[in-house]
Amino acid sequence: MKKLFYNIDYLATMDDQDRELENAYIITDGGCIEQIGTGKPQSFDEREYESYDMRHTVCIPGMVNTHHHLYQSMFRNVKGAQNLKLFNWLTFLYERWKHLGAAEIYNAALVGIYEMMKTGVTTTSDMFYLYPKFTRHLFDEEVDAAIRTGVRFHPCRGSMSLSKKNGGLPPDSVVQSEDEIMADCERVVNKYHDAAKGSMLRIALAPCSPFSVTQSLMTATLEFAEKRDLLIHTHLAETQDEEAFCLEKVGLRPVDYMDKLGWLNERAWFAHCVWLSDEDIQKFNRSKAGVAHCPVSNMRLGSGTAPVVEMLEHPSIRMSLAVDGSASNDTGNMIAEARAALFLQRVSKGADAITPRQVLKMGTMGGAKVLGMDDYIGSLEESKSADFVFFRLDTLEMAGGLSDPISALVLCNPGTVYLSVINGNIRIKDSRILEDDMAHIISEQNRMQKNILEKEA
Repeated sequence: MKKLFYNIDYLATMDDQDRELENAYIITDGGCIEQIGTGKPQSFDEREYESYDMRHTVCIPGMVNTHHHLYQSMFRNVKGAQNLKLFNWLTFLYERWKHLGAAEIYNAALVGIYEMMKTGVTTTSDMFYLYPKFTRHLFDEEVDAAIRTGVRFHPCRGSMSLSKKNGGLPPDSVVQSEDEIMADCERVVNKYHDAAKGSMLRIALAPCSPFSVTQSLMTATLEFAEKRDLLIHTHLAETQDEEAFCLEKVGLRPVDYMDKLGWLNERAWFAHCVWLSDEDIQKFNRSKAGVAHCPVSNMRLGSGTAPVVEMLEHPSIRMSLAVDGSASNDTGNMIAEARAALFLQRVSKGADAITPRQVLKMGTMGGAKVLGMDDYIGSLEESKSADFVFFRLDTLEMAGGLSDPISALVLCNPGTVYLSVINGNIRIKDSRILEDDMAHIISEQNRMQKNILEKEA
């Protein structure tokens, strides 16, 4: 049955015209948007529709998170890792992450996805690069969890091949050989990747970082991605330590290293991109690279402030927002990420450097462009996928902030999504996630974390 969402106080399309409608409605048919308008839809017959009165709400396209490590939702606020910079933080946590198994990965993915959905996400990527020696097919656990939640999923089959003994950062216990990695990349692409328009599940490939993978793996990944027409993703220019590592090992700064490897192209997107020179930004612009900006993680680890305003001046750079893993955030609050992105840029560049609407667009259409899904998500337009969310306007936190309800989503605290629609299906209703087993998922998360942290590092 078709669905009608009507009496929407304010609706932001985030399309090319950036239309903003009052007293709006949306009609969906299956997984697609059939009609958007104002007032009452023409030829309306209540018997044809499943109807929802959305008065006192603001509607935006579902947000698109472009970088995460879902397994890390089990490692928030870990004692010993709270005050460390990236390299020390990683070496500390690798010794805990090596104990992860299938049940932990599955539960952590549920927690991470549901938390994002509560804060506006309808599509998420994930970079899963951790494969402890005793495990197999952990990637599949995340896919199964995502299917259960109903989120639109674009996970990356991540990888680490350069262990500490060979000059990398991770221990042997969590890396794989290049042959193992490429064989499993082929397996998961064959099993899961759906390139069709409207797809709920696509696969990308993601060697983890310059300090955890070999040059040959970066090259092999790119070749395979070109052969199968896949996106590629990695961490890049996150910290000054990474820059020093690249200069020592390969004699190049991180972006120049990617350029040498052929990774500066339209199928690639990079997480963080904090330490970029003007020349780096020009290279991103020429190559039409994508960027996943993770402001809270960058602040949490003391990594620095990415030159977002400067990159936004180059329209060929595809800019998006991401929450990053919950061990370096330690939340998965996407709407709060937009707020942090706004304020972090304004600290050094002034209050007029970037607007609330710009960061919202990074979190919607920007993310869709980064993931190559902008032909069917990222904006509210007829014939696009029915992915959108509603926030309440009549709450304590929003009271007094309604002269501009769209900006209020960033500048005020809209709280939990009131209603979430993904591919035409309602996943959150009356601010409640439609999951019957949530209490068990939460208790299992806490039990599993406690068990892992009690093991010897």
